[in-house]
Amino acid sequence: MAIVMCFPEGRHKALTLSYDDGRFADRRLVEIFNRYGLKGSFHLNSGLLGSKDRLGEDDIKPLYAGHEVSAHTLTHPSIARCPNAQIVQEVTEDRRNLERIVGYTVRGMSYPNGSYNERIKSLLPGLGIEYARVVPSTGQYHMPEDWLEWQPTCHHNRDLMKHAEEFVSLHKTQHLYLMYVWGHSYEFDNDNNWELMEQFGQFISGKADIWYCTNMELVDYAKAFENLRFAADLSFVYNPTAISVWLNVDGEVAVVKGGEQISL
Repeated sequence: MAIVMCFPEGRHKALTLSYDDGRFADRRLVEIFNRYGLKGSFHLNSGLLGSKDRLGEDDIKPLYAGHEVSAHTLTHPSIARCPNAQIVQEVTEDRRNLERIVGYTVRGMSYPNGSYNERIKSLLPGLGIEYARVVPSTGQYHMPEDWLEWQPTCHHNRDLMKHAEEFVSLHKTQHLYLMYVWGHSYEFDNDNNWELMEQFGQFISGKADIWYCTNMELVDYAKAFENLRFAADLSFVYNPTAISVWLNVDGEVAVVKGGEQISL
């Protein structure tokens, strides 16, 4: 018997987007995401909200509804140069503030200035952080090997449409494919290229074989799969989590709903 993980509804591809800093330009970016059914994770510095061209606290919950608000540290320091006590404060206070604003647990982040090291990675699980995005991109479409050193596929200014066309053309259902795009919304203003995201949204949206998800939704789903409890002879499986998980069992798609056990 061959059993492999699928994305929701039996899909084999997922798309997620990740944008940093909470600038005013996020308003236009979120509008594009919403229009095309894309989902993103927005990494915010709660200690800088309302300063210069950054969104204010009252903007956050309504603007990012349906997306994910994620941490980016309190004040955006290069944390690899900071002592542990400051890192703990930067991450914990950012989480605390953002959770008060949005009303749900903030469990992911992107590293400010792309700054991280093994010392920081070892601290994050104890601070409630389950994933952290880095800056170096792979140009590839695979699941991450390390959630705390999560490499994206590409920045939106690095051959975005080329990657989108490659991603849409991927068809081997024996593989799981992930496209992860990152950037800063103000870059579209600086580069005067908002039409790039419009073109991307129009091209990539509405594909039956793509799951459009936030960073945290993907992490939660992957962990739910890892938490499935299979019988030793693979004759049945129990799902102890609240998240339904889809499997391909000898070419047939099966769903294991949260809290349920099914025969295979």
